[in-house]
Amino acid sequence: MEKEIARDGSTRESVIELTDIGGPTLLRSAAKGGRIVIGDPADRQCVIDKLREFGHISPEDRNDLAAKAEYIVALYCLASARYRSGGKYDGMIGQLVQGLRYGENPWQVPAGLFSHVTDDPLALHRFHQVEGAPMGYVNFTDLDRLLITISHIVATFAQNGRKFKYFAVGVKHGNACGASFGNNRLIVLRNMIRGNPRAIMGGMVITNFTIDEQGAKVLRTSMAGGRKRILDGVFAPDITPEAINYLKRPKGACKMLVNPALTDPTLNMAPVFRPVRGGLLRQPSYGTYIFRFNRPSVQRIGKLTRAQKDNLLLAVAICQTSNSNTATIVKNRMLIGNGTTRPDRVDANELAVDTAHEQGHGTTGAVCVNDSFFPFPDGAAALIDDGIKVILTVSGSVAKGGGDDALLSLMKETNTTLIWLPVGEGRLFFGH
Repeated sequence: MEKEIARDGSTRESVIELTDIGGPTLLRSAAKGGRIVIGDPADRQCVIDKLREFGHISPEDRNDLAAKAEYIVALYCLASARYRSGGKYDGMIGQLVQGLRYGENPWQVPAGLFSHVTDDPLALHRFHQVEGAPMGYVNFTDLDRLLITISHIVATFAQNGRKFKYFAVGVKHGNACGASFGNNRLIVLRNMIRGNPRAIMGGMVITNFTIDEQGAKVLRTSMAGGRKRILDGVFAPDITPEAINYLKRPKGACKMLVNPALTDPTLNMAPVFRPVRGGLLRQPSYGTYIFRFNRPSVQRIGKLTRAQKDNLLLAVAICQTSNSNTATIVKNRMLIGNGTTRPDRVDANELAVDTAHEQGHGTTGAVCVNDSFFPFPDGAAALIDDGIKVILTVSGSVAKGGGDDALLSLMKETNTTLIWLPVGEGRLFFGH
């Protein structure tokens, strides 16, 4: 049935024809009756082996098998309800794959990582841990955010016809504090760290390339005075034994996980669910919008160099996957300021500029992306006064005494290049 739902050209009649009633009924009947019920073919041999060895299946094992059968039927029924209702009925069902010591805080117990039935090679439970203490709740949320950001960066460059081999992102509390791209992996790692060396302390790093001993040394020692950097996590397609030895910390404080699928970090196109009091919110994947310069709706006022275009591609992908309100500044192929989670747009831009200066970066010649429009030109003026010459933002402001007209006048007066996305298409909010 589920294959038929996914098939191009399927119809309501063809789906109903392949909807099984007897199978789910038998599974639930056997579960209720305390029988040995096998709903997953992977369990068949295990049951046979236990029957041969012990002559019976324990009540505990019978109960576990019955619970699994109910879970499988629930997945099946949800798929049918979702399809037949056109999305009116929906939900989330998962299987515990890893118990966690606690959630975000020690008093939030029990906690765990649950998996869906999915073919996604980058699903979190498909990462293999090669070093460190067990991952915690916050570690997994950071890994998830890293995957969102690096996949958006790779997709943004690919859909704009720009080919670079290496990408690296560092996060702290989910938001990118370092990112870079290029064709020299060690330079990419250095630039990712240089963006904000202070914030990356205790942060987590993801790459689309193997971390070897050279790369590990860059991650640990690219600091003033030769001190070693502390990282809480490193995720890559592979990490060599020499790199593991160099990166590891006492008590397994640096978690290292590998997944070969990271060489091509594809977008997650599944719908996004968010629990809210009394229910949940659902929306399409963030990956349904990827910025492209050649979209007919994208306006450009002023000139752009090739280097500025590439910097904008990195900035827009980071801005699109950082908690709003966000202003993202990129220069020389690296993130130098990310002003996130701010209550107003001026504050977001000032934070991004201040972050860049605090870490020794000049912003003259940099590019900046804002995730929504400027109600008034004061936020953009703060960027321009600091030397930023290219701004990508959203049109659609009609604020009295400001709005799009005021922003456009400022751009022309200061000879600043403006890339404008229509508010109905390209607003880049994330993670409210």
